Amino acid sequence: MARSGHIDSFTRDRLPPQEQRPDFILDRPELSYPERLNAGSALLDVWRDRGWDERPCLIGGDEVWSYGHLRDTVDRIARVLAEDCGIVPGNRVLVRGPNTPMLAACWLAVLKAGAVVVPTMPLLRASELGSILERAAVDLALCDARFLDDLETARGMTQGAPPVLTFNGGALEARMTGKPPGFVAVDTAEDDVALIAFTSGTTGLPKATAHYHRDLLAIADLSPRSILHTTADDVFCGTPSLAFAYGQGGLLLFPLRVGASVVLLDRSTPEKLLEAVRRHKATIMFTVPTVYRAMTTLLEGQVADEEELRSLRTCVSAGEPLPAATFEGWKFATGLDILDSFGTTEMLNAVIHSPPGAIRPGATGKVVPGYEACVVDDTLTPLPPGQVGRLAVRGPTGCLYLDDPRQEGYVQRGWNLTGDAFHMDEDGYFWYHARTDDLIVSAGYKISGLEVENVLLRHEAVEECAVIAAPDSLRGSIPKAFIVPRDGVRPSDDLAEALQGFVKDQIAPYKYPRAVEFLDALPRTETGKIQRYKLRRKEWEEE
Repeated sequence: MARSGHIDSFTRDRLPPQEQRPDFILDRPELSYPERLNAGSALLDVWRDRGWDERPCLIGGDEVWSYGHLRDTVDRIARVLAEDCGIVPGNRVLVRGPNTPMLAACWLAVLKAGAVVVPTMPLLRASELGSILERAAVDLALCDARFLDDLETARGMTQGAPPVLTFNGGALEARMTGKPPGFVAVDTAEDDVALIAFTSGTTGLPKATAHYHRDLLAIADLSPRSILHTTADDVFCGTPSLAFAYGQGGLLLFPLRVGASVVLLDRSTPEKLLEAVRRHKATIMFTVPTVYRAMTTLLEGQVADEEELRSLRTCVSAGEPLPAATFEGWKFATGLDILDSFGTTEMLNAVIHSPPGAIRPGATGKVVPGYEACVVDDTLTPLPPGQVGRLAVRGPTGCLYLDDPRQEGYVQRGWNLTGDAFHMDEDGYFWYHARTDDLIVSAGYKISGLEVENVLLRHEAVEECAVIAAPDSLRGSIPKAFIVPRDGVRPSDDLAEALQGFVKDQIAPYKYPRAVEFLDALPRTETGKIQRYKLRRKEWEEE
């Protein structure tokens, strides 16, 4: 462990003990980082040395920030943090707002000042923000002026609440006036904590995951280069928030690491994303299956759109399983494949990824170079190809929960156990089945809710669906489908029976949903992930 550059040792003091940490594998040449490393400097200062100050970097609305403008803005914010706010290395700084150039600048300035960035979704409410303020012991908050109200309410509920500086029309810009650029990055260690990322809460109380400075570079030096083949000429775009790992990688770390440009959308709708691709000639897109499905619907019947989207060469999906129907619909509408991927906040980015040109329909993909993955049973014994078990992964990044007993469950014998059920085929492709607690065991049969969902999504009456285990006195549990009908479709018993019959015709009859309930909307996290645990909890609590 390198000598820490942190004066405030809060995060280091709360990391798991060594015996509960995962094995970190850093034996690849591209993962050889110096002992003294500041990720904020590594992502920005290198481009000044290359003479790329005028090169476009961040595109937000009608604004285009060059690499030089971004670096100077970051330096000025870092001076405000250190000189005006008294932030010292290791302090935690909460960052809140939609995706804008100023949000990205704040994110990077916290790193360059040697502090720990705590990103939060702009739509989090006061109680959620209050929990984060307390659990991360936040020292300062940087908040988009349009999203201040809930944060102020949270501060009123929190003992020792931190001060707030607003940006995008707030006090931060005023403080920056007169501050010179040229801030020298704080001398942090490669294994100093740079980021505290809170999980999205698909399984309950969000967890605080810590990541080192080297982690931010590692995820940008693996899959983007070996799988996506990113270059400085790429234009990135997408919908995930910079508050979550998917957005942090695809819309900040990946483009900046290669000197590319990125379009940041402060309103991440399918319509806005399509407009951004057309307007800015985007080449790489990151979004979730729900948005791909919505964009496919928007493109139906619009012959000219395929030509307008010709700049796109790579479409990446993550956040939730990619239904085959969504893949096929997008391919038909655009001619483009969607590269599915699987990652976790604990791993910081994708560990399994579909390789371009070698997609196996239905499979999530192969292990990302630099990581190791296998499917194991409950004793951590590797299972043979074809058998469903628990996914175990390790590599340059891994799970480090802050002060959380759930660390022991996630990391075992150096492996990260993600809580997801997969099987691997003989060619090394990984096939997703469910969260391990989402597998449905009915009368001895193991049923993947995802497989049933994929069938239901092919029915013309279904807009969205989720399939979970519901209690049953005879079978122990049964598959139950929650259906959001398409516009103009009326829920009815006849429709429920038709959907059940449709599933029976497509897959083994024992897998069909023996119960169907219609909803106006599925419960989702801020990132769009379906919260199946809420549906499952409702069923079992009402038994």
